[in-house]
Amino acid sequence: MKFSLRFNNDLPVRDYIHYAKAAEAAGFDQFWVSDDLLLRSAPVILSAVALATDRIEIGTCILNPYTLHPAEMAMVAATLDELSGGRFNLGLSCGAEDFLRWLGLEFRYPRTLVVETVTALNKLTSNQNAAVDGMVLKWTEEAWLRFEAKRRVPIYLGAMGPKMLEEIGAIADGGLPLLFPPEHYANVLPHIERGLERAGRSHDGIDLSACIWCSVSADQQAAEAMLADKIAYYGHAMSPLILRQLGLTRADFEPIRRACHVEQNKLAARAMVTPRMMRIGIAGTTDALNARLEKLADLGVRHLSFGPPLGPDILAAIDAIGRDVIPRFSPN
Repeated sequence: MKFSLRFNNDLPVRDYIHYAKAAEAAGFDQFWVSDDLLLRSAPVILSAVALATDRIEIGTCILNPYTLHPAEMAMVAATLDELSGGRFNLGLSCGAEDFLRWLGLEFRYPRTLVVETVTALNKLTSNQNAAVDGMVLKWTEEAWLRFEAKRRVPIYLGAMGPKMLEEIGAIADGGLPLLFPPEHYANVLPHIERGLERAGRSHDGIDLSACIWCSVSADQQAAEAMLADKIAYYGHAMSPLILRQLGLTRADFEPIRRACHVEQNKLAARAMVTPRMMRIGIAGTTDALNARLEKLADLGVRHLSFGPPLGPDILAAIDAIGRDVIPRFSPN
């Protein structure tokens, strides 16, 4: 069993250094940071983390080829892998159309763009020419890195919808499927298996991270408030596949979306998050966390990935998961 932590890119850079050191000491295998629009730069954050740690793998969850050109993505990946001594994993996907709309970007051919980007990145970080005449990418024979990549950088795909989940199985080294709620893994797996079958691959060929949201604290009210804030901000952008598991639609989140993007209305947005919406994640003690994770372990999950908000006291949450959860699911 692998264990990882995922963070949004909304904290001061120095905070991630403290959290990464704590994660490494607590026994986590990977440390991921998102690159959500108009927040702090994940590559900059991970550069600081790479220099402050020795063992833990680092990764982006996710870089987006709509907002960062795949050639620049290859530069980031190869440079961070060099800086970290071969500990970098490149998480990428096409993101959510709702957020791209902020910048006036068209959400065209997302699956094609991601597949062509993965093909190009694999060539570039293998020190090969990445000329491509695809539907979206059209590169000439001049498309190659001008410095030597130390290795082909592993690529993890982020996914919520069926088509992108299938591509995890078909083309990726690993997957970051968002399991909101955690039990959604049972619905995600058939799509990934379809991709594995299409490509003639096996489960052993990919690192499939069961990505959940959690808020860990003995203070139940504080834990729930943190999780509710996260759900209020991102809930409207979740895929219909996820929302159907909860009996919800995007329309249910529309009043919350309007409220939470106005600073003074954030408390009102939190209050509109319903108990059914709260099932998207896990809030409470490590006992509550373990109870839901047991179901994932029974389904064959081999990588548990704990995502934001993590808890009202993040260092305490890291310590608690390292003390009470990691030994339970990795007793040896």
